Amino acid sequence: MSWFRRKPQPEPLEPEALADRFWARWHELLPEVAAALGEGEPHRVENQLCDLVADLHPDLHFALERGGRSIYALVISGQEDPRLRPFTDAWKAVAPPDDAIWEFHDSVPPVPDPTEVTVNLGPHRIRLADVRVHAQVDEEAGVVDVAVHHPLLRELDPAARSAMTFLPLDATLGERLAGRRLRRVEAALDAPADTIDLLDLRELIHRLAG
Repeated sequence: MSWFRRKPQPEPLEPEALADRFWARWHELLPEVAAALGEGEPHRVENQLCDLVADLHPDLHFALERGGRSIYALVISGQEDPRLRPFTDAWKAVAPPDDAIWEFHDSVPPVPDPTEVTVNLGPHRIRLADVRVHAQVDEEAGVVDVAVHHPLLRELDPAARSAMTFLPLDATLGERLAGRRLRRVEAALDAPADTIDLLDLRELIHRLAG
């Protein structure tokens, strides 16, 4: 019988070390990212960015978006999963300061006006201006239960329907505020009574949050 020594596995890195490694690689990749975005071809760097974010943690999600204050925004989100918070916290703590070109977010930020957003989902163009929300406020708990309706929800497959239930809320409130103040969220295939639009929902939640 032959005995073989098992190859030792490296110790897993702490979130802070992974964050430092992320930003070192980001700076190396940045010229290629800038060129791809400048030429309107972000797909050219999609695989490299997927690998870069997965190295920070494989369950994280990311997006390249138009910035609110800068030209571009890099968003890395754990979708409010507490297991992932140490990684996004470490990542944001050593992120470069926002500048005219880039801003960095560790959760999905709200867009200035969600009613101006149109989402392309397969063959469907879904205007968030057409979203209506039935909201039930629990003042004592400081949370809101919502049913989200769009006329096209019934035509979507279950995965797309789920995405289009939560996406308008994140776009309106930002991922973090939505996670704190929305308790029960469901899709409404038929238009509920007593609905409000997304800007009214934002005002309601901000008022509730004080």
